[in-house]
Amino acid sequence: MMRFKKGFLVMAGTTLGTLAILRVTGLEPEYMDYTTEAYNQRGRMTYPGLWLNGELAREPIDNWDWVLDVEHPERGNTIMLETRTWYGIPYSVTILPTPRGENLYIGGSARGDRLSRDFPYYKQWWVNVERDPRVRLKIDGKIYEMTAALVHDPEELRGILGRDPVSISLAEDGSEEIVAKWYYWRVTQRKVIEY
Repeated sequence: MMRFKKGFLVMAGTTLGTLAILRVTGLEPEYMDYTTEAYNQRGRMTYPGLWLNGELAREPIDNWDWVLDVEHPERGNTIMLETRTWYGIPYSVTILPTPRGENLYIGGSARGDRLSRDFPYYKQWWVNVERDPRVRLKIDGKIYEMTAALVHDPEELRGILGRDPVSISLAEDGSEEIVAKWYYWRVTQRKVIEY
């Protein structure tokens, strides 16, 4: 029994030490070009990260269109999103931003097998954002603390996408089938000084 306790304490200490180091250094999510076949073969998924690190941005942003001009040598203009899990360790992913002037949106689509699940269980980060809307975005090396709100207005969704948020195709038997559903969250800054 004593050997078990020592083994458990060593394992717990190692785990806590590793998490403490990662909390300081960060662990960014994997990036994979979303336009490649390799990305599709992996089920449109990449490996998530944990904490994002970078300089905390405190200035208010009036127009988010500049985000599309950010050009990282490896990730292009993708950004990183850190969400909060129920167990206290962040879950971060790489996503494409959708700026529309004074509004910034994050989102994506559910396709294939994911469509058999109920919203928000298509993607883990969607579950996290719906449970706790406080998120952090890493854009061009800076961290922006934000609050996410799901867009419910169909007209606003059409404005974001430029088309209907539900993609339908005709099956071989002539029936219609849903092939993708798009969801977006409007993100707004928090913890900024405006005066």
